[in-house]
Amino acid sequence: MRDNNFYYKEIKRLLEDKNALLLAHCYQDKAIQDLADFVGDSLDLARKAVRTEAAVIVFAGVYFMAETAKILNPDKKVLLPDLSAGCSLADHCRPEEFARFRARYPGHQTVSYINTGAGIKAMSDYVCTSSNAEDIIRSIPEDQPLIFAPDKNLGNYLNKITGRHMILWEGSCIVHEAFSKEKLIQLYRKNPEAKIVVHPESEAPVLQIAHFIGSTSQIREYIRNSNSTSFIIGTEAGIIHQLEKESPGKQFIPLPSHEDNSCACSECAFMKVNTVEKLYRCLRDETPEIFVDETLLEKALLPIRKMLSLSR
Repeated sequence: MRDNNFYYKEIKRLLEDKNALLLAHCYQDKAIQDLADFVGDSLDLARKAVRTEAAVIVFAGVYFMAETAKILNPDKKVLLPDLSAGCSLADHCRPEEFARFRARYPGHQTVSYINTGAGIKAMSDYVCTSSNAEDIIRSIPEDQPLIFAPDKNLGNYLNKITGRHMILWEGSCIVHEAFSKEKLIQLYRKNPEAKIVVHPESEAPVLQIAHFIGSTSQIREYIRNSNSTSFIIGTEAGIIHQLEKESPGKQFIPLPSHEDNSCACSECAFMKVNTVEKLYRCLRDETPEIFVDETLLEKALLPIRKMLSLSR
């Protein structure tokens, strides 16, 4: 059986030999994060995908992320270690159903979260990430009615902070929606010195008691700049690996889910589908490769480009 040292060396060699760029989301396994050329959130990774001169992009994340990289780089080869790396938000917002939903609200423009497939992006006027969603929405005239999909929790949060009344698709992230206000309060009582930081995909009761709400990149920045030394982390536990590297000496306490009584963390099973062994095979064989229909790609590219131009 091959050990991690073999995979590390071979992956590094293959990346160089094939002029390939390895992008990893910070919810990935820490071994993959340590191998990556760049680790970030959806907006960070989209920007890197646009700017790269690499011939091959290997995306250690979930399917919609690799698909977005392909939309931004139609002439490059884009690989995903495991095609089964899905997303509860993207998987439960299908184009046929969403088209019927949109038809009920004539005159509305659509803002879609990046956690969607190419078919939803192609029907959208704007695409956003949790990092830039507020900026994107504030850039749209206030008298323009909007639909927001697919995350109802993020949509509710954005309605609250922007004063909009967007129509929301009833979708949610299985990781962030599972966080419990009661468990958060219990954890805070045990660690009263800790700052509570949560992702806006969480439900409103959890957001209401947070000290800071932000995307994964915003959470990282907040913690780097904070004088506090202890934090309760209300997002996927994979982020803690980057937090420990960026802010050594600080304590990070993962927030468990409703059902989680055995382990002090909440992980995305889709994100953890990728492994270093699958990553090695993916690079070696240059498969699985991501393909997007050309007509769909052209339509989906427009709101993504608009997002990047509006992002700070």
